Amino acid sequence: MADSDTLPPADDQRVVDLKQALEERYLSYALSTITQRALPDARDGLKPVHRRIIHAMRLLKLDPGQGYKKSARIVGDVIGKFHPHGDQSIYDALVRLAQDFALRYPLVDGQGNFGNIDGDNAAAMRYTESRMTDVAMRLLDGIAEDAIDFKPTYDGEDEEPVVLPSNFPNLLANGSTGIAVGMATSIPPHNVSELCDAALHLINVNPQATAHDLTQYVKGPDFPTGGILVESPSSIAQSYETGRGSFRLRAKWEIEETGRGVYLIVVTEIPYGIQKSRLVEKIAELLLAKKLPLLKDVRDESSDDIRLVLEPRARTVDPVILMEQMFKVSDLETRFPLNMNVLDKGAVPKVMGLPQVLKAWLEHRKEVLVRRSRHRLEQIAHRLDVLAGYIIAYLNLDEVIRIIREEDDAKASLMATFELNDVQAEAILNMRLRSLRKLEEMELRKEHETLTDEKGHLDALLASEKRQWGVISTQIEALKKAYPLFEADGVTRHALGSRRTELKAAPDADLSEVTEAFIEREPITIILSEKGWIRAPKGHAIDVNDDKGFKAGDRLKLTLKCETTDKLLMLTTGGKVYTLGGDKLPGGRGQGEPVRIMVDMEEGQDIVDLFIYRPGQKRIIASSNGYGFIVSEDEMIANTRKGKQILNVTAPDEARLLVPVQGDRVAVIGQNRKLLVFPLTQLAEMSRGKGVRLQRYKDGEISDLKTFYAADGLTWTDSSGRTYTKPTEELTDWLADRATAGRQPPNGFPRNNRFVG
Repeated sequence: MADSDTLPPADDQRVVDLKQALEERYLSYALSTITQRALPDARDGLKPVHRRIIHAMRLLKLDPGQGYKKSARIVGDVIGKFHPHGDQSIYDALVRLAQDFALRYPLVDGQGNFGNIDGDNAAAMRYTESRMTDVAMRLLDGIAEDAIDFKPTYDGEDEEPVVLPSNFPNLLANGSTGIAVGMATSIPPHNVSELCDAALHLINVNPQATAHDLTQYVKGPDFPTGGILVESPSSIAQSYETGRGSFRLRAKWEIEETGRGVYLIVVTEIPYGIQKSRLVEKIAELLLAKKLPLLKDVRDESSDDIRLVLEPRARTVDPVILMEQMFKVSDLETRFPLNMNVLDKGAVPKVMGLPQVLKAWLEHRKEVLVRRSRHRLEQIAHRLDVLAGYIIAYLNLDEVIRIIREEDDAKASLMATFELNDVQAEAILNMRLRSLRKLEEMELRKEHETLTDEKGHLDALLASEKRQWGVISTQIEALKKAYPLFEADGVTRHALGSRRTELKAAPDADLSEVTEAFIEREPITIILSEKGWIRAPKGHAIDVNDDKGFKAGDRLKLTLKCETTDKLLMLTTGGKVYTLGGDKLPGGRGQGEPVRIMVDMEEGQDIVDLFIYRPGQKRIIASSNGYGFIVSEDEMIANTRKGKQILNVTAPDEARLLVPVQGDRVAVIGQNRKLLVFPLTQLAEMSRGKGVRLQRYKDGEISDLKTFYAADGLTWTDSSGRTYTKPTEELTDWLADRATAGRQPPNGFPRNNRFVG
């Protein structure tokens, strides 16, 4: 063993449990982040940096009626006295307090460039000036009257407020966001007039009111940038009850007619927290990527007010459908999260509902009222004591002057001669000579009487909780009067107290139309092979050869001219119908792709038919053994790859026909070459089932089926392309009830037993 191994550890060396040390240090860091940076206090709604900025501005006497001071001066005082962090972080916080598009009720009145809604940064702090707003003064109301506690600053040389008196519901009125360690907060801004109504309801009507009760006053968030809240009232109430949820916010838009049926869509308000320039860039990118087929152009014509112009592709475009498309793909619609995680009494993180947050503010207001009242009582007691001394001095003025002039210890002599206490004697000695002329007994006694009455009122106030809540109600009424809630009529809409965010239900737009609006409308020709390979080259002038463009042993089954916006329905022999999108089909290169990789077709089943979905169209579906029924194409739409079972068949039977209903008679022919005609009314309409017997066969299966109008007669086409028509009056031999056998078809009917040869 080396000598060094036997040496005792040096003085600065010690064994540390790394796990325990990391836990202690990380816990300390986490708590510091939670309480000193990220989460606001439930009482004044401020984080420490904002509270320190407001306090520093108060010390600089930057009241709303005073002149501005350089922002750099304010930031310097905050760093030097209260907040030992980077100047840029403090200035950023100051800037946000001054931005009327970021804060519903700004706390700082800024002069100069404080940024804009486009995302441009504010000018440097040496170029901008600031002072407090009326809202900030309300937060400070009573701070010099022992309303709140102070604590030493980081260096112990000064004091800072633990919380502000907050004669304003700042937490909910201005909202707050922050990310701490393991938790976060997100509170949207609200209308202060509505908050006052809710607070008055809690005080005067029902202290146990639920969030649902309070939503009759607090309708929802009120964002500084306006917009339209399309969240349902039940969802809003649920979010306020739990303190967690989200709010769906949309841009406000209007139609601007330009003549001859042409119109533009003008966006006048965008969702809160969205940078306008980035929003326009994103829409332009989507436009270039051809993901907005209904939109032709986007322009930003904003000046002081927001004006984003959206030009539709054509005047036939439905503006509601266009905007629903825009809401889906852009930040014209956002969701603002609600997570009311705040510091309860400035110490404990807690997720609160709307009633709890309002009660925390009201309890704080009550504590502030009590402390200010006690402070005032102390001042009154001191003043009454001094007044009593002044009255004695007035009544004995000559003697008081003699004592002051002749006695060595005037204070002691005054106290002994007139039985004064130390405070009274000190007040008389400190009185200036010019004040002697103001010593009038009537004035002194009047002031004494007034203060005595005020003392009695304050004593009664402190003794009665009911009176305390009455005073708080009066204060809240005054606050509501200072920020009145006007109707959003365009003139008063931008007043500080007016509700800016409207509450509306989202328009009822057909979801299928909105989905279709995302698809570029182009003509295509669908080519389906016998073995189930499909492709869709663009255009309708496609020359399809039965032998070319298919794999060996495969050939053409059918072609279909349609558009990319069309939905296609495909029937298989198992009686299932699958839905395909015209825009999802492979292009015209190569031989296409197997349909089986697009839908979950069962093994051993083949494709019977493929056709374009037409809303409201009805069809007759029939099995090989001659059973069938009427079904609407609307009932065939399948929302999944698994398809939708329409016709119930049991092997060896299979689905054979799916014919459109275009008439009032049904003609059906079997492989046994028997033709039957019967009224369409004998078939029931169903959404799924086996159906009823259409025609009876001793042997063989159904061959073909057709509907026609009795007034037009029955037509068929032979293999040479010639068309024959048999009038209804000549079809008497074949006209019977369904489920009968029928008779041999008329002369000239195709030998393949098909109505189209």
